[in-house]
Formats: sequence, structure tokens, C-alpha cells
Amino acid sequence: MEAIYWGCLIGGAVFAIVSLVLGDLIDGLLDGAFEMPGVDFFKPVVLAGSITAFGGAGILLTRYSSLSVMSNLILSLLIGIAAAMLVFFAYIKPMRNSDVSIAFSMKELAGKIGEITIPIPANGFGEVMIRFASGNTIQTATSFEQLPIAAGARVVVIDVVDGVLRVSEWEEDVLKDV
Repeated sequence: MEAIYWGCLIGGAVFAIVSLVLGDLIDGLLDGAFEMPGVDFFKPVVLAGSITAFGGAGILLTRYSSLSVMSNLILSLLIGIAAAMLVFFAYIKPMRNSDVSIAFSMKELAGKIGEITIPIPANGFGEVMIRFASGNTIQTATSFEQLPIAAGARVVVIDVVDGVLRVSEWEEDVLKDV
């Protein structure tokens, strides 16, 4: 029985090291292999942690306790399950809830303030740079009122039509008079 425990411990440790080095590749290869829809508990990292803890607990219990083989097996299984729950609730679930993306939708740009980088002629196209917390984006723009807008002018995005931002010059004094 101790050989099974050693196999689980070594196999889990090797999987942990390999996944540290080749994590994204393994995640892509095993994507969906151990997962069931709506059940995030069966992720490879959770299963590997559980198997490793089961093997380690089995070795320690076999060597340093006077319990029977069946008692060692049951206790090792319980420790493996507890380790899986710990990995899931302390690592997997918080990481799933903290998904951060720098992507944005063009529809989200309406109402944003930007700066003209390439002048916009009355009936033509230019470029506007919009700043985000994660970086900047430069998009094609046209004048909403069909008036020329000079480079460096601050503008507000009115709407987005076919991937082109329709902008209007930002006038801060208008807000002060209200």
C-alpha cells in the first residue's frame, strides 16, 4: 500500500513542477478533460493537489501511526478531500472571481473623453486617443457636427457607427454655466 502512496505523492509533485513550467500548454491540452459543466471542483490543479496530499498523508500515517491499513486509507482519503477543498476555496474560486481583462467593447466608448491625435476634417476621418486605466486606444473618428477638429483638442465620443467613433469637441465651460 505504501507504494501506491509514494506513486501518488511523486506523481502529484511531478505534475505540479511540470504545470509550473508548462502550465498554459497543459491547461490547453487538458481543457475540459476533467471538467463537468457547472462543476469547477474537478480542475486538474485541484485533483493533483488532492492526490498529492492523499499520497503524503498515506506515507506519514503508514510510517508513524499504529492504525490499521484500512484506517490509514480512509484517513488519507479524507485528508486528500480536505486538501482539494482547501485548494478550490482558497485558490481556484477567488481566481475565477478576479478575472481581469484589458479588452473593451466599441459600444463602451460612447461618453468617453479623448484627445485628437490626427486632425478631423469637416467631412472626413481622423484619429482620437482614449485613455483607460490599463492603457490607451487609438480609434478612427469623424466629427459628429461635421466641423473640423484640430489635433490636441479634447473631444467626447457621442456614438459609434460601423466601428468609427463620432466625436464632438469637449467644452468644459458649458458645464460651468449649468
